[in-house]
Amino acid sequence: MAIDQARAAIDKGQTPFGAVIVRGEGEAAELVVAAHNVVWETTDITAHGEVHAIRLACRKLKTIDLRGCTIYSSTEPCPMCFAAVHWAGIGRIVFGAAIADAKEAGFNELSISNQEMKARGGSPVEVVGGVMSAEAVAVFREFVARGAKVY
Repeated sequence: MAIDQARAAIDKGQTPFGAVIVRGEGEAAELVVAAHNVVWETTDITAHGEVHAIRLACRKLKTIDLRGCTIYSSTEPCPMCFAAVHWAGIGRIVFGAAIADAKEAGFNELSISNQEMKARGGSPVEVVGGVMSAEAVAVFREFVARGAKVY
């Protein structure tokens, strides 16, 4: 779903980053929100897919405490998004493409991994990377092939 959101972002003239927040696990898991980057739409440089999803989830659940949730992201969250996940209390990040993949596609990424941020900051967030990475990286290729602008 996060990869589908990244594709939807491209279709809407945004950059290819999608995120989904799910509450609970297993059969009890429920979709809270699915979102994508809306930086261009909102002229808000902080409106990355993960931050946008967190904002929507907090509004929907009427809380800033997203403990018990997992965020699925098409790409490894940037430091800003990782911090937002941490502050919201989200317990797990699952992502496809790595920060290096986004950088290779032309995005102005900071080269610090979620694992490094977790370790250096002492965050309890579980980080699971590389899930459906080939599919996630393919979205970057689609974005570049369309001649879309990065910045």
